[in-house]
Amino acid sequence: LEQELSAIKRMVGQVLQSSVPAACAGAMPEALFRHYLQLLEGQVARELADQIVGGVRDELTPTELTDHSIVRQTVLRRLAELIPVADTVMPSSGRTGAGRPLTIALVGPTGVGKTTTVAKLAAAYKLRHGKKVALITCDTYRIAAVDQLRTYANIIALPLRVVLTPAEMSEAVQSLADADIILIDTAGRSQHDAARLDELAHFIRAADPQETHLVLSSASGQEVLYKTAERFSALKPNRVIFTKLDEAVNFGVLINVAQRVNARLSFVTTGQEVPDHIEPGRPDRLARLVLDGELVR
Repeated sequence: LEQELSAIKRMVGQVLQSSVPAACAGAMPEALFRHYLQLLEGQVARELADQIVGGVRDELTPTELTDHSIVRQTVLRRLAELIPVADTVMPSSGRTGAGRPLTIALVGPTGVGKTTTVAKLAAAYKLRHGKKVALITCDTYRIAAVDQLRTYANIIALPLRVVLTPAEMSEAVQSLADADIILIDTAGRSQHDAARLDELAHFIRAADPQETHLVLSSASGQEVLYKTAERFSALKPNRVIFTKLDEAVNFGVLINVAQRVNARLSFVTTGQEVPDHIEPGRPDRLARLVLDGELVR
């Protein structure tokens, strides 16, 4: 399988190289051109790849442009600069300046791993950062969704509130006012179902979270991610979480989406284990994934 994948990558590289205008290829030093092909092979949008390569060519001297190591580090840095990141993802103090708990809601389509991500965040906040964490779920549509989160809550010893209406959501948030952090799991909604998205918006407004994280699966195709981000923008997410990096086919797609989403990267998940397979989103980490083409935990 590894041999077949390597052969496919070589074929893709050859196709990409043949699609690059000869004048463009001839104008690039070999080291820079090789990294340009890596960006395209990783499915970074051509306009972004052109932007990165153009910046590198302007920044480095002719001698530096012949050094593969220097070119790689410069490409990585410029690639990382394209990824907006949340300033603080693990606050030293959970409570806000207004004295209320830091309230975090996770929204997104079905099957992206919201409930598992909520459990990972809850475990990380409590076990690693010593915060008083509470959970709320309004995902009463999916079979056994509440039971799944209740199991996590019992294991970590966290209070859990199940709400059926926006009014109950508001009451639940108020009842957990002594917590440092409140994490809200929501029902997955299709990006094509405007009525359900509007219904979810009522729950989000009732919760009044300081952070709304749009959860996107790295295993999804680029057009699906674009459409999802567009439809969920009505919920005004200010953070984005990329899940399932271990299932991603091309990491460059994440760079393209990060440029489209009007939100900052907060976390990525790299597997199913709770709480281990979650980490703060780091631009340098994603940049290396794009160039190297594989996930290393």
